[in-house]
Amino acid sequence: MMTKQEKQKAPGVQWVTLDNGYRVWTQRLGSGPVKLLTLHGGPGCSHEYLECLEDFLAPQGVEVILYDQLGSWCSDQPEDESLWQLERFIDEIEQVREALGLEDFYLYGHSCGGLWAIEYALRYQRHLKGLILAGITGSIHSYMAHINHLREQLPPEVVEKMKHYEARNEFENEEYQSLLMEHLYRKYICRLPHWPEPLSRAFDHMNHQVYNTMQGNNEFVFTGNLLGWDRWNELAEIRVATLVLSGRYDTMSPDDQKQMASILPHSRLVLCDNGSHCSMWDDPENYKAALVDFFRDVENGRI
Repeated sequence: MMTKQEKQKAPGVQWVTLDNGYRVWTQRLGSGPVKLLTLHGGPGCSHEYLECLEDFLAPQGVEVILYDQLGSWCSDQPEDESLWQLERFIDEIEQVREALGLEDFYLYGHSCGGLWAIEYALRYQRHLKGLILAGITGSIHSYMAHINHLREQLPPEVVEKMKHYEARNEFENEEYQSLLMEHLYRKYICRLPHWPEPLSRAFDHMNHQVYNTMQGNNEFVFTGNLLGWDRWNELAEIRVATLVLSGRYDTMSPDDQKQMASILPHSRLVLCDNGSHCSMWDDPENYKAALVDFFRDVENGRI
C-alpha cells in the first residue's frame, strides 16, 4: 500500500489547478483509445475503492483516470464549508476535463459520484461518448425512501437502539457505529465477510466535513445541502449511451434502477445478482462483464 505522499507522486499523476487556486489529483492508468474519467462517492470519499477498475479495464484498452475531488484524500483539503456545493463540484469536473484534454470520453460516477455524473451530463453531454451511472437513483427522496425501507426490515430492538443514538446526535458512538456496520454496511454496502483493503482505506480517509455538509450525520435522515435534489423529470434529456449499473442488494432500490433505464433514451440496465452498493468488490465478475460489454458495444455502435 502506498502512502499518501507516494500516491501523490506516482506514475501517471497529473495535478489540476482549479480556478479557485486549489489543486486536485488525477492519475492515468493503462492506455488505449477509450478514456474513462471516474467520480468517486461519499461525498468526501476517495478514489481508492475504485482502484480495481484498472484491473477490470486496462487490459481491454481502456485508459482509467482516477480522480480525487477537492476535499478528498490525495487532493487539497481546505477547511471551508462554502466549497461543498453541488454546482461547484460540477464546475470542477469540467475544469478537470479541460485540463486533461478529454473529448468524446466516458464518465463513470458511483454513488454520489453518479449524482455528479447526472448533473454533468445534463450540462455538458456534448463532450461525452458514454455515461456509467453506478449505484445512484434519480432523487434524494427515492434514496431515503429505500434506505429507510431497508431499516424497517430490521428487528425492532435494533431500530430502537439506532434511533436512540440518532436522537442524541451520538453518531460516533461505538455501539451505533457497530449497528450500522452489522445491519447496513455488511448487507448493503459490501457483502464480503472481510472488506477489501482499498475499500476500508477509502472509508478511513473520508472527509467528514464534506460528507456532513452535503449529506448529514445520519444515514437515514438526510439533512445536508443535497436535500431536495431530484432529476427524475430531466433524465430523458441525457441522450448519450448510458449504463445503469447496480447490485440487487444496493442501498439504491432495484426498482429505481429499472425506472432510470426506462427513462434514459439510450441505456442498458445491469443488476449484479450477488452485489451490493460496492458490487465492484462483492460481485466483480458480473461488474467487470457489464463494463467491458458496454464499452465494446458503444465503440461498435450497438448502443
